[in-house]
Amino acid sequence: MLETLHSTHPAIVKRLKRAEGHLRSVVAMIEGGRPCLELAQQLHAVEKAICQAKKTLIRDHLDHCLGDAAKALPAGQQRSIAEFKEITKYL
Repeated sequence: MLETLHSTHPAIVKRLKRAEGHLRSVVAMIEGGRPCLELAQQLHAVEKAICQAKKTLIRDHLDHCLGDAAKALPAGQQRSIAEFKEITKYL
């Protein structure tokens, strides 16, 4: 199944490449014997960057793919999908 490129994909790729470089530097920090507190802080930053990329991807999918598919549904079902999309902001 061929997926379309969404407008957020280039920004997600950029964020993930930045996280990839950051993760490489954390590995070097571990190999260099840096303190655990510094390592944990840097790993947390990498984790947050990846999590944000994932959230952006999922929100984009919900907004575009699910939103487009819902257009053909009856109004009641469209409202349910709109509520679902709205509540996912709190995940």
